[in-house]
Amino acid sequence: MENKLFAVIDVETTGGGIKGNRLTEICMVLLKGGEVLDKYTTLINPEKHIPAQITALTGIDNELVENAPKFHEVAKEIEDFMRDAIFVAHNVNFDYNVLRNEFKQLGFEFNRKKLCTVRLSRKLIPGLYSYSLGKLCDSINIPLTNRHRAEGDTDATVILFQRLLSLDPEGVIFNSFLHAHSKQATLPPHLSAEQIHELPEEPGVYLFKDKQHKVIYAGKAINIKKRVLSHFYDKMTKEYHLGQETYHVDHETTGNELMALLLEAEYIRKHYPKFNSALKRPGITYQIISYINQRGIIQLAVGKTKRVQDSVGTFYNRALATEKLEHLCEVFKLCPRYCTLQSSMEKCSHYKLKNCEGVCDGTEAVEDYNLKVVNAIDFLGVEKPTYVIREKGRHFEEEAFVMIREGRYQGYGYLDSDVPIASIEDYEPFLKLQESTFHTHKILNSYLRKHGEKNVIYFEEEVFA
Repeated sequence: MENKLFAVIDVETTGGGIKGNRLTEICMVLLKGGEVLDKYTTLINPEKHIPAQITALTGIDNELVENAPKFHEVAKEIEDFMRDAIFVAHNVNFDYNVLRNEFKQLGFEFNRKKLCTVRLSRKLIPGLYSYSLGKLCDSINIPLTNRHRAEGDTDATVILFQRLLSLDPEGVIFNSFLHAHSKQATLPPHLSAEQIHELPEEPGVYLFKDKQHKVIYAGKAINIKKRVLSHFYDKMTKEYHLGQETYHVDHETTGNELMALLLEAEYIRKHYPKFNSALKRPGITYQIISYINQRGIIQLAVGKTKRVQDSVGTFYNRALATEKLEHLCEVFKLCPRYCTLQSSMEKCSHYKLKNCEGVCDGTEAVEDYNLKVVNAIDFLGVEKPTYVIREKGRHFEEEAFVMIREGRYQGYGYLDSDVPIASIEDYEPFLKLQESTFHTHKILNSYLRKHGEKNVIYFEEEVFA
């Protein structure tokens, strides 16, 4: 056990059951190879009344802790001190659960491997009348002063622990008491617990920033605090390095997941954070494009691009674009050859589309065929509606909206629930303009597939002659 790091810990509390039990004092002693390396002790303001019976037992009263730090102010120091150490205490579950509950109130899941000196003593020093700390110390001549104060009890537990280590030099008993699959979670070394404590449990985006406040990761969440903390449980190499480089966490609440997704995409596009990967890629879109060929025929084709731009139609995979083009051919009796659905330069011979009216072999006039193509393009234009999606705002008197004009994402905004809306223009004073990209189109299409049109309001665009 000489290479293992141990933190021997004792806490004093307000009493009142584990859920209402708040810390009033903590002492920790760090050991390696049985040798004491360091000690940390502090009073803690529990932010609640200390009952008289607890004061009678510990000597800690409300006046003594009045100017002591609150837990969130020292949580990072405590976590740093015991980082990578095995948690040791006499009746360890009590001390461990009290401390774990304090971290939980900050939103951080505290996990450590642990050892109980009561259980170890029963195994290595069997047959004693009692294994309470006081009686055990009396039995084996360990000095115990300042009883029921964190430092006094910790000092005695340290001596007891050193004795137990000497009785198990090969570490057989100690290792049998350590849970092999216990997972440990740590706060990033440069991020204060207070920053995490202040994170909201609401939908929105969060930004991890480095020492110079440069954005190194942008994410979205339904619960910002929970999602931020999940990065620190993960022991993947990427998450570890992210934690090591994070000094600040900023956030912005959005009121709903859709706005969080759109805002995340915008932050990634704007800041290009080093730890984001998927949304940094521009994405491939497929478009139905039109051009006039050498015969003067308006030809349609599926083209691949990395930019969402105005075209006859935009799709997110080739199969969808091809399917739409085949549909246009069938409905408007277009030629598969001049829709680039077959490579043959001869008369069209598509396996499925058989109603071409002969522009490919000269039996249909080019002018007549081009008129059908124009009608097909106009038909696709009808499929580019103008609408807003209404969603929950950041508080109950507010609504959020996302605006799409002629099938193109314009941006988002917030307005009071009682603002009268009669036309699409009524939203414009509240609109925050955003760039339309592959990712915003994909987010909106996914939202509509999942939620349908229950939150959608359509508008007719005014056409001026």
